[in-house]
Amino acid sequence: MRNHRVDVVDQALRVLDAHGLADLTMRRLGKELGVQPSALYHHFPSKQLLLAAVADELLVRGARPAPVGTWEQRVLALCVELRDAMLAYRDGAEVVATVHAFGLGAQAPEHALAEAVAGSGAPDDLVRAATRTLLHLVFGHTMDEQTHLQAGSAGAIEDGPRQRSDFTVGVGLVVDGIRARVGAVGAADAQP
Repeated sequence: MRNHRVDVVDQALRVLDAHGLADLTMRRLGKELGVQPSALYHHFPSKQLLLAAVADELLVRGARPAPVGTWEQRVLALCVELRDAMLAYRDGAEVVATVHAFGLGAQAPEHALAEAVAGSGAPDDLVRAATRTLLHLVFGHTMDEQTHLQAGSAGAIEDGPRQRSDFTVGVGLVVDGIRARVGAVGAADAQP
């Protein structure tokens, strides 16, 4: 049976979710697909490019309709969407954050967030910094949350799942900072 690129990505997502990133190897993936690992390189010249496709697919599967509302509401909705998409798969935050850091994929959330932040009237340099700050918050918070959940379910820690998350509070703090900085820039520009 011949596998297509989409079959490889689908199986990689299943392996990721069942076994985690450490066990998502070309050897394991080839075995699960019934092919030699070398056959996978026909579709993906490297494991990094496979992970990029996995991250992009993970984000596509977690996508929601484009948020509407104020720029602040859109930013919050996009951050929650990204967090939820990464939490839907074991080690999802690590995969997406790594692929994004390498510049190999997972760029859609950054573009959407930059567009939403630009709605604040911020200058381009502030839009870039604010977008990266938001992404780092979402990646870091979600990775921490995911690690905690996995450690608890594996019995590595006695602590149970966290009942409440301060994620939206953190995003709100960054949004407040963006709003304040945009206001300060506007006030400075208005000075004679």
